[in-house]
Amino acid sequence: MSTVVVTGAAGYIGGEIALLLKDAGHTVVGIDRRPLPSHLEDVMDFVQADFDSDESYRKLISVRPTAIVHCAGTSLVGPSILNPSDYYNNNVVKTLNLLNIVMSAMPQTRFIFSSSAAVYGEPVMTPCHEVDPKEPISPYGESKLMVEQILASYHRAYGLDYVAFRYFNACGADSQGRHGQEPGATHIIARVLECLRDDAEFTLNGTNYPTPDGTCIRDYVHVEDIARAHVFALDRIVPAGVYNLGSGSGISNQEIIAAAERIAGKELKIVSGKQRDGDPPLLTASAGKFDSVVDQWKQHDLNAMIRHAWAWYV
Repeated sequence: MSTVVVTGAAGYIGGEIALLLKDAGHTVVGIDRRPLPSHLEDVMDFVQADFDSDESYRKLISVRPTAIVHCAGTSLVGPSILNPSDYYNNNVVKTLNLLNIVMSAMPQTRFIFSSSAAVYGEPVMTPCHEVDPKEPISPYGESKLMVEQILASYHRAYGLDYVAFRYFNACGADSQGRHGQEPGATHIIARVLECLRDDAEFTLNGTNYPTPDGTCIRDYVHVEDIARAHVFALDRIVPAGVYNLGSGSGISNQEIIAAAERIAGKELKIVSGKQRDGDPPLLTASAGKFDSVVDQWKQHDLNAMIRHAWAWYV
């Protein structure tokens, strides 16, 4: 098969992508400034370094990969508002440096970029489509949009072969129990499950949204399905461009809680909290563009997301 480099390979999504790439027969080279978790040591040839470093570039040039999956980056909305410099430097400047190395030393390499639903900001209409206005409301979202714009410019000017995936809410864990999130993850499924496991209180932010059960509705995608999309994206049958990785439908916070309680076999201690500023009632994505090219990338529903995550946490 081929050699694929994954930046951010020690992380939640990058690690799962590396696992599925190896399952598919590819040789995986991982790059991350964080240490590699022990459960991923047999999955890849690993370089512990910043992706924008001489050590990483020497490795890239020596293996000349068929594709680079670029998951590395800084990814929290709140801290990006307080310290935008880190986000523009890590997510934009360093990625630009990486792209220049790719175009000069390995111009045939396909570049697969981890973008984000944060590029849409607070969308006027849902579900979001790739052609909808992009109005990010944080430096994090702005940094992802800037890289998308650079990719499109490099594609037009230099023929860069790229795919950018806009992630919505990644959740769940590897279906074989090989990989999952580290403790303390911020999204609701992780928080609910950790509270159930630890018999702790969970704060539900907002119960009077204009939705059927009064709680926010969001788009969730199993991390294994996201990883599977990246494996499919190695095939040039997936045209260069930007794709949403969403489910096409939404799940409410209350639906998540009910499913988690059922799977865990215990009741969650819920404390009512206020609505968070800037939280729209409904945010979902149309994945029709990618579905039209690859129709088998999504294989897991809400129950599977929670069941696999619960097995990982306990």
